[in-house]
Amino acid sequence: MNDKTRSLVQCALFAALLAACSQIVIPLPMISINLALFAVHLAGAVLGPKWGTASVLVFIALGACGVPVFLGFQGGLVYLFGKTGGYVLGYVFAAWITGFCSKHIGDSIPRLCIGMTLGTAVCYTFGTIWFMVLTGTGLWQSLIFCVFPFLVGDAVKIGLAAVVTKALARRLAAV
Repeated sequence: MNDKTRSLVQCALFAALLAACSQIVIPLPMISINLALFAVHLAGAVLGPKWGTASVLVFIALGACGVPVFLGFQGGLVYLFGKTGGYVLGYVFAAWITGFCSKHIGDSIPRLCIGMTLGTAVCYTFGTIWFMVLTGTGLWQSLIFCVFPFLVGDAVKIGLAAVVTKALARRLAAV
């Protein structure tokens, strides 16, 4: 299999992984917890900035067309323009930042964690601003709804994603 075909297949597989991880949910009153960001970090770290970002864009395009890939088996533009749409947009930048960092600053577990943390911060920024604009909620209240409940879980996701990235990268290199 040539490199481009391999990259396209991996891109599609990571878009599917992102869709599956979006369905693993812990419901909360304002914004639910899911494993989507875990898959976004894996895509960026394993596939690099170009193909990792492409896999997230494929996921978003599928959802925008109505395929039920978003949280709670939802799809369509209504979801993208809803109160959590900024986080979905943030996934694009999180994948790119994670991929860029793994490619340029290194792929050791601590360095992967740094890149993933930066990607998460950007995702939080997009999502929280979007949430504030749509709901009219102030910054502090938005942080209470959109950031603080997720910090510990996202730290765990980052650590696991870094470890899984190392294992996946070894396996994919052997294929």
